[in-house]
Amino acid sequence: MLEKFERYPLTFGPTPIEKLDRLGKHLGGKVEIYAKREDCNSGLACGGNKLRKLEYIIPDAIAAHADTLVSIGGVQSNHTRIVAAVAAKIGMKCLLVQESWVPHEDAVYDRVGNILLSRIMGADVRFVDEGFDIGIRRSWEQALEDVRSKGGIPYAIPAGASAHKYGGLGYVGFAEEVRAQEQQLGFVFDYIVVCTVTGSTHAGMVVGFAKDGRQHSVIGIDASATPTKTKAQVLSIAQHTAKLVDLGREIIEDDVTLIEEYAHPCYGIPSDETKEALRLCARLEGMITDPVYEGKSMQGLIDLVRKGFFPEGSRVLYAHLGGTPAINGYSYTFRKG
Repeated sequence: MLEKFERYPLTFGPTPIEKLDRLGKHLGGKVEIYAKREDCNSGLACGGNKLRKLEYIIPDAIAAHADTLVSIGGVQSNHTRIVAAVAAKIGMKCLLVQESWVPHEDAVYDRVGNILLSRIMGADVRFVDEGFDIGIRRSWEQALEDVRSKGGIPYAIPAGASAHKYGGLGYVGFAEEVRAQEQQLGFVFDYIVVCTVTGSTHAGMVVGFAKDGRQHSVIGIDASATPTKTKAQVLSIAQHTAKLVDLGREIIEDDVTLIEEYAHPCYGIPSDETKEALRLCARLEGMITDPVYEGKSMQGLIDLVRKGFFPEGSRVLYAHLGGTPAINGYSYTFRKG
């Protein structure tokens, strides 16, 4: 599906799939749980899902003769950390707008984790006191204007690399990769569970799995706490991406499954249930999730298994999208483990 698109390799190759046997048994043993380790996909600054997306975006930045990658996220944004890493790797400058998306006041929140790594990699980090929104931000547009005014050539990468013309392509590739791995495993996954915020990871999966009629097997777990906006953006990106890859069928609203109940209390703040899910996964499998994204999708997975959402005998693939560095910003929350 992606043969006609140029790709700049930033990842190691296909990411491993591992069975979470102890977690599955702890939850009753009626469902087999697997994880696809997108958090282990590269040597670039701890990796993660944004690298798959940027592999299809960076060729456009190079073709535009850009000298500065300009992006935006919250203070502990996984995405901006990866943009900084990619800029370093390809020899470009990097300007990052870090907005106050999370009402979190850990004393070291703005000095550790993702933002620490971005600073180490040489990014120009600029704080803006604006709240969470997955849309296009004026602060980001101003940053682009600032680069131009100083004679630079900026390349705009929106939050999460999502609302970009090529933002959905990477996770179309994820679906193709899973299909190849399923042939090796000798079975097909019944469900794929993914965290959803800015939307292009989920959208790309919907398009990629729609190739063989499996789009409804993709279960998005909302972590934005703005589910109406988020679902609309997933749908929009999926529809655009389907046309780009010549899917041959239209993506409709019914193709997008987004479960809303695990995002509380708000974006970036973990509930007690999220914290317990994070601890459970860590203590049973040694697999670290984060309080903002993967902790909430892990909470969703665990709760859905307990509720019987997945029929007995189902094989469920959990997409671990990365983001572990952000947990350092929650050191007081986890001071006792």
